[in-house]
Amino acid sequence: MKAREKSKGFASLSTITACFGLKRDAYYKYKRREDKRLEMEKKVVAIVKNRRKSLPREGVRKLTKSLKQEFTNAHLKIGRDTLFNILRKHNMLTLRKKYSSRTTNSYHRFYKYKNIIKDLEVNRPNQVWVSDITYIRTIKGFCYLALITDMYSRKIVGYDISNSLELKGCQRALNKALYQAKDTTGLIHHSDRGIQYCSNVYTQILKRNNIGISMTEENHCYENAVAERVNGILKDEFYLDQTFDSLQHAKKATKNAINLYNQIRLHLSLDYKTPNMVYLKTA
Repeated sequence: MKAREKSKGFASLSTITACFGLKRDAYYKYKRREDKRLEMEKKVVAIVKNRRKSLPREGVRKLTKSLKQEFTNAHLKIGRDTLFNILRKHNMLTLRKKYSSRTTNSYHRFYKYKNIIKDLEVNRPNQVWVSDITYIRTIKGFCYLALITDMYSRKIVGYDISNSLELKGCQRALNKALYQAKDTTGLIHHSDRGIQYCSNVYTQILKRNNIGISMTEENHCYENAVAERVNGILKDEFYLDQTFDSLQHAKKATKNAINLYNQIRLHLSLDYKTPNMVYLKTA
């Protein structure tokens, strides 16, 4: 009686496979394939996690390119769709956030310049620099990141982070960009119509260095799209959207983010090259 009770509800593998018109070998073949697939997924997840130590929010399309050699070295054939499915299964897809903040005051007495890059073909580094300001949160309030980006290579050539929207932050970012530039012949500086960029102090620095001055039309923020895009990338992909515990912490995180952006992050617009690759090769 006890033996029958113990065996109640038990069915052998042969019985189960027979119910589906299959043989035992079919089950073992399936199990081997499943084990192999799970092992492959485990390797992919480990490789992606290691990559995301540097670029925590790198998307699937970029990962497919940036990890191609690592997948090859690990004897893995991983396409974009396969990678997407694996990352989705393991809740590793990146999410994008939208930001809205006003850092531009265009209602001032200073001269506003015309947009002279609207129809310009940009085909080399140090031809056009685009500038913008974005906010960074700290527990004590906002601090502000002034950026200057080379339009051709997308390299951030100058930056400064300070606790106010005063002119000095933009001025320091510009001086850093000028210091590292080898040749600024024919360079144009493009920005919005903010008071920082229109101020006499800032424009005089540009004029002394024979740099052309270009600005967006009134309320036409899309005319500075490259600069806006860089702001978004730093926040979306490098965690500059978080709230920092101090200005010093924000400065350290910003420096690290910009170094990774310039040296490691692949750009679709650059044919999957980094800004440094393009800037240093042709500058």
